[in-house]
Amino acid sequence: MKSYDFAALANRLNSAVLSDVLDEIGLTNQAMLPYVRPLDDGLAVFGRARTGLYMNTYSVEEHGNPYEVEIALVDDLKPGDIAVLACDGPTARIAPWGELLTTASRMRGAVGCVTDGLVRDVRLIRDLQFPVFAGGIGPLDSKGRGKMMAMDVPVTCGGAPVRSGDLVFGDVDGVVVIPADVADRVIEAAVTKLESESMTRAELLNGALLAEVYARYGVL
Repeated sequence: MKSYDFAALANRLNSAVLSDVLDEIGLTNQAMLPYVRPLDDGLAVFGRARTGLYMNTYSVEEHGNPYEVEIALVDDLKPGDIAVLACDGPTARIAPWGELLTTASRMRGAVGCVTDGLVRDVRLIRDLQFPVFAGGIGPLDSKGRGKMMAMDVPVTCGGAPVRSGDLVFGDVDGVVVIPADVADRVIEAAVTKLESESMTRAELLNGALLAEVYARYGVL
């Protein structure tokens, strides 16, 4: 997989065109379910997945650190990484992400978080302009309710399969996961499709009929 300027591509691409390209190559289960929504509709995110797998818990451990694996993942994030936290969502009890994890992740160079769990400290996260996509909002601490059991393992988050190293794109329309082994192909095809969409848009604005333009460019 090539090295990408994730920030530039986050501004250029969109989740819809990436989903269309993935559909075209037979990968039709790469968009997370619609309940995974951005905290800030105006922010997009693109980067490499670092996965965390959570399980429900129903008591507080008397000894030990319930955040041990979670802390290890955040402290190991690299520039361009996105924490992808799988909580078997939708959930009303596991809130794995908040402002302090956001702050720690930003300092490591990470570019976002995606979870099918809950998120809290929303006002502070929005102030930091850090893209977070979550399955809901709630004030609950994860301690005694959920625990990260493993990091960098294959997970299903928001209904989509994710492995560490896959590329993740999120915007106001939703979150799409691009498997690492097809990333170059998908991004190249998405850029080409966007160029065709731009030509289609220009002709429509000049009064051309949709049927005529679709026949020329094959995009909608």
